[in-house]
Amino acid sequence: MNRALRSEYLAALNLESWVARAPRAAPAAALAPGAGVCQPVANLDWLQLQERIAGCTRCTLSATRTQTVFGAGFAHADWLIVGEAPGAEEDRQGEPFVGRAGQLLNSMLRAIGLAREQVFIANVLKCRPPGNRDPAPQEIAECLPYLERQIALIKPKIMLAVGRIAAQALLHTEVPLGRLRQQVHAFGATGVPLVVTYHPAYLLRTPADKRKAWEDLKFARGVCARV
Repeated sequence: MNRALRSEYLAALNLESWVARAPRAAPAAALAPGAGVCQPVANLDWLQLQERIAGCTRCTLSATRTQTVFGAGFAHADWLIVGEAPGAEEDRQGEPFVGRAGQLLNSMLRAIGLAREQVFIANVLKCRPPGNRDPAPQEIAECLPYLERQIALIKPKIMLAVGRIAAQALLHTEVPLGRLRQQVHAFGATGVPLVVTYHPAYLLRTPADKRKAWEDLKFARGVCARV
């Protein structure tokens, strides 16, 4: 990545330069119709999981969504980025973190040397809550097994939870986001390192906290380097 382009990415964060690393190509994938219909979620392979999520009716969000949002990126990524739920544009496009928040997330990742194609980006919920309301506890409980299976298949070196709701859902806590930052948490039975930072949409509303998010990104990068 040339210096001018890197500077452009960092300009969105108002931060200094950082050295980038080369991206890895994402493998092509195709759905296998009818695969894994009767298997438990924990036994599904990647393509079966995609199909199961696409047809999910485990909660009432299935009645109001346009489509599910499985996630996007490299299926064997070192970094797994997790938000709370799809918004209106994500619901229309079927891809997480698009629009202004997605552009800022891309800039945040590139600031630490990562292309969007190098990471995997997902949400705790695979369907948009109406009106972009906060996810209900029961909705999180029904959808979390899908994310847990994605994590088991991806085997990331690090998870980055962006935003309060994602962080609290993944860590099963009500501790405020500010007190969860700058720590290495462990997710699940395998203890995947998990770092918490602000949601890009929040940073668009509160640009003064971009500096804190930058510190979180550098912290997470250091954690990943030690794994």
